[in-house]
Amino acid sequence: MRMEKMMVGLSLALSAIVWGQKGPVKTNLTPYSYQTFNCDNKGYFDASKYEIEEIDGVNKLLYKFNGVHFDTNPIFKLSSLEEVRRNKDQHLENLERQYQEKKEELYSLKVINQPVWKKLHENAIQTFENEYELNKEEIIAFSDPTTLKNSRFYETCRESIDAISSPDREKMFASWKTYTELKSKNNADPKGVMNRFNAKMEDPQREDYALIDMIGLSFHNCANSSFRQRRDDEGTVYKDFDRIFTKLKKNCDEP
Repeated sequence: MRMEKMMVGLSLALSAIVWGQKGPVKTNLTPYSYQTFNCDNKGYFDASKYEIEEIDGVNKLLYKFNGVHFDTNPIFKLSSLEEVRRNKDQHLENLERQYQEKKEELYSLKVINQPVWKKLHENAIQTFENEYELNKEEIIAFSDPTTLKNSRFYETCRESIDAISSPDREKMFASWKTYTELKSKNNADPKGVMNRFNAKMEDPQREDYALIDMIGLSFHNCANSSFRQRRDDEGTVYKDFDRIFTKLKKNCDEP
């Protein structure tokens, strides 16, 4: 009898443990497709952890807002320089229109509430704002180089800006020559680079040629590198995004 009571007690205790345990956590796997640089991807994310708007937001940060944001025409020729001067207001209006359209989308993105994605969003906004300002400053400076004295990037690119905006054109020409000599060292035909420079220096429009290189290359590259976010070589954030999905399949084009 005593043994039977012990067995009944043990059975009841085990039953209580089983009933007290929570059932397995259920996941709500939702399909999601997205394109990377050369792959079509399809996987599933846990809808109990993420919202579709958050996934979309991170996707856009990685693959839409990760590069150049504005459609502008680089100035490499005298004809392009003359055109941007002649239609300066139109170029500024076009830039402003793009800015307002893209700003609304970028600022309103909903991203996954984790530090890595919040930081990525903040960086994208900062890059976007700086790129807008850089494009605006360049359009204006091609008509009036002295405006660069008030540039957002003055402290970073002081040397280039001081040469470009100086009333002493010889100072700009000297800086232009120094910049070209440095650039020629990384060119497959350094002698050819310097020959073309010397030909421009002999041209009656040498000041315009200098502005094309000094604003569009020297200043632009300096300012651009000061705010452009560098993607790490391993593409950590891209791998982090892929890890959100289970049963992920990639269909990639051959490089």
